[in-house]
Amino acid sequence: MSSRPLLTVTRAQVERALFDGFIAAPGARLRDEDQTKVDELVALLTEVGRVVRRWGHKRPLVLVDAAAGKGYVGVLAAKLVLGPLQRAGEVLLLDRNGRLLAEAEGAARRLGVGARLRTACGDVGDLSLWPEAPALVVALHACADAADRVLEAAVARRAAHLLVVPCCVGKTTRGAALASSVGQALALPRSAPIQRQLLHAVVDGERLLRLEAAGYQAEALEVVPAHVSPYNTLLRARRVLEPVRQARSAQALATLRRVGSASS
Repeated sequence: MSSRPLLTVTRAQVERALFDGFIAAPGARLRDEDQTKVDELVALLTEVGRVVRRWGHKRPLVLVDAAAGKGYVGVLAAKLVLGPLQRAGEVLLLDRNGRLLAEAEGAARRLGVGARLRTACGDVGDLSLWPEAPALVVALHACADAADRVLEAAVARRAAHLLVVPCCVGKTTRGAALASSVGQALALPRSAPIQRQLLHAVVDGERLLRLEAAGYQAEALEVVPAHVSPYNTLLRARRVLEPVRQARSAQALATLRRVGSASS
């Protein structure tokens, strides 16, 4: 059996850390939307804990929270994962909104983990902002094509593990035009529920195939129930560089794109 310590992240811990770090005002309380965020954070931080627990102590541990916003995931990972597991490591928050990053830095100081944290302000697709070979890249609700830029940058920088929860899908999202073409090629009904489900299935399916073709073992799972958030698909990937898997996935990706091109 493993001698590495187990880690349990609880709702109470996340609620307290959110309040102490990000609210910290007399008489204030967590809002309804904050409670939804708690559920998502408990689930995602549990996944972070699994990766960190298995990461060798002799290897540098750098966690990138991409499209971080206020840095909920990165700051709380430093407090509730790295701290309890007694792991040295650095958390990089990457976002284009400097004001939100400043709020994250303040929260980290209030929670006593400011020394673990650094920030980089700019587009998540700017590789100059990324460290080489981070242990883990996380992104919670990266909107539209931001999720794709996170995935592409993480692959380019040879991230060992990815935990990405995409948010909404827009017209500029990679895979959105492909989903529309696939629907036309298959002559699927144009009713909104079917088209919406097809859109997300093709977009996330194409993302998984791209990851696998790039050398990752990748899967999609529900990080929280749909009633908590409609954007509940976690793309979980680990860099394995298996040539057979890469070739098979590259072939599947080409097949998917051929189906889409059949309607043009």
